[in-house]
Amino acid sequence: MIFNNFLSAWNVFLLAAFALAVLIGAVANKTNFCTMGAVSDWVNIGDKGRFRAWLLAIAIALIGVVMFEYFGWVKADGAFPPYRSGNLIWAENLLGGLLFGIGMTLASGCGNRTLVRFGAGNLKSIFVLFIIGLIAYFMVNPFPGSDQTLYSSLFLPWAQHLSINLGASQDLGSLLVGSDKALGARMITGLLIATAILIYVFKDARFAQNNDNLLSGIVVGLAVLGAWLVTSIIGVNADGEVLALRDYYNEWDFLADDEQLKPALGAPLSPQSYTFINPLGQALGFFANGPARSNLTFGIVAVFGLILGSFLWAMISKSFRIEWFANFSDFITHAIGAVLMGFGGVLGLGCTIGQGITGVSTLALGSFITLLSIVLGSALTMKVQYYKLVYEEEASFGKALVASMADLRLLPNSLRKLDKV
Repeated sequence: MIFNNFLSAWNVFLLAAFALAVLIGAVANKTNFCTMGAVSDWVNIGDKGRFRAWLLAIAIALIGVVMFEYFGWVKADGAFPPYRSGNLIWAENLLGGLLFGIGMTLASGCGNRTLVRFGAGNLKSIFVLFIIGLIAYFMVNPFPGSDQTLYSSLFLPWAQHLSINLGASQDLGSLLVGSDKALGARMITGLLIATAILIYVFKDARFAQNNDNLLSGIVVGLAVLGAWLVTSIIGVNADGEVLALRDYYNEWDFLADDEQLKPALGAPLSPQSYTFINPLGQALGFFANGPARSNLTFGIVAVFGLILGSFLWAMISKSFRIEWFANFSDFITHAIGAVLMGFGGVLGLGCTIGQGITGVSTLALGSFITLLSIVLGSALTMKVQYYKLVYEEEASFGKALVASMADLRLLPNSLRKLDKV
């Protein structure tokens, strides 16, 4: 998709992000697609239907990205955020994933699900989204009158010493055969992993009979792939040379005549797909600094699109319902969850969609670490909550945690002080 001017190319870039997000929002609302709910169903009642839908989305996005990248249609190496950075921030991936998994459980849904619920009338979500956005914003932007961010104050001093330099890239293809031969290795590795996922997904014959789970997995996976494709192939014809949007931005002073059309930042013009925590911070900053076209990003319009898609389906299905906190305890629990999601989503470079699907589709090692950590954090939180509910005063947090870890086979059963429930 080659355009003769930057503005036309940028418009399509943003409109594609918005349109696909509307589709995700509508389908997620209709099918009750929820990654936190997927973990909850699995842990609490042994139902893996929604978990398989999540895995189906991962497999579809992964197959598409490695295939399209092989033919030059997707450019994940220069993505925003830089999933494949050669600097593996494993500690941040691990801690961020755990914090996010705990947070999304306490707040009754991940960033994607919170946006969907907001579009369907859940006013609790406004509060949760605001807190996530506030934390996410100050994780990457300095406090007023300061050069310090939440990240530089709380995490950088120790995290920078734990990162591992893996060379040019941390994707599994590069790690297996080196960056020079990574393209083919990515495709083979990605197809093997995706095939294994699909075998597991369809091993349960009941899954294929559930239209909602099939629809959500297919649509979310294709939407993530579609965003990768569109943001990778859009270019601007600059005097006979085709430049990607970010490259054009970097040469703006030499190529463009109108400074007013220039976006505020160049990095968000890179190839990318859906993630919903850092964009909430971007959206908060967009309104706080005075809405201006130059500040629009893929992530911001995706947030708006997801809300609109959910709202439209709620209107069509007559399922729009106003909801608020049940009590003060519910309010505090959601607030804590929102804070943890804000920290975890930025620290781990994404959420259950941003790392769990978009990041994993690039085969980045850090994305797999974050995804597994999110699932672990969420599952442990649910288990602890259940033990506390069943045993009440008898179950201290420590006893409930040990029992939960034993249930998940992370500790030997001999250490538990509470009988399994």
